[in-house]
Amino acid sequence: MSTPEPTIYLVDDDESVRRSIERLVRSVGYSVHTFASPKDFLEEHRCAGPCCLILDLRMPDLSGLALQKMMEDSDLQMPIIFLTGHGDIPTTVEAMKGGAVDFLPKPCEETKLLEAIREGLRRDTLERDQQEELREIKRKLSLLTPREFEVFTLVVSGLLNKQIAWELGTAEKTIKVHRARVMTKMQVLSLAELVRMAERLGIKPRDPQ
Repeated sequence: MSTPEPTIYLVDDDESVRRSIERLVRSVGYSVHTFASPKDFLEEHRCAGPCCLILDLRMPDLSGLALQKMMEDSDLQMPIIFLTGHGDIPTTVEAMKGGAVDFLPKPCEETKLLEAIREGLRRDTLERDQQEELREIKRKLSLLTPREFEVFTLVVSGLLNKQIAWELGTAEKTIKVHRARVMTKMQVLSLAELVRMAERLGIKPRDPQ
């Protein structure tokens, strides 16, 4: 399945700014969708592939920082590049703490904006890849039986087969079978890979009883 083309979203109440940036973004081959207000963006945006948002800081109905917070609260993940003609240090710090890619003054240099766009798309692609990897790990985990899951958590906690057998009150040879099935279902060849998966899943090592 092919990866959707990158999309750039632009929210700015100044029509001349929208036209100028749209021309620039299209000139380097990116798809771009422009919006005059945060409300329009929230209602209409559809981000199927790598994307980032170019966002004006000060707008009549809703500020860029307020939109950033709304996106964070609603788990709408998208790298943001802020544009402003009224930048100050506290505002810049707040935006960057919220995960902004960059904070550029108006009118911004074209090269700097394009660099920020490329960085935003790089971050979004990386995040999407990581989320897809996590979904695949969860799919594999769902294949484990309850007993195999118990063995999984004890294996990644560093316990030997005989320790796991004692912990679960069963024979060591039975644990060896369960452990082999866990490795097969999780599609790993080493304990290190299994531990890494547990870390991605947020599974904490267990202490033996």
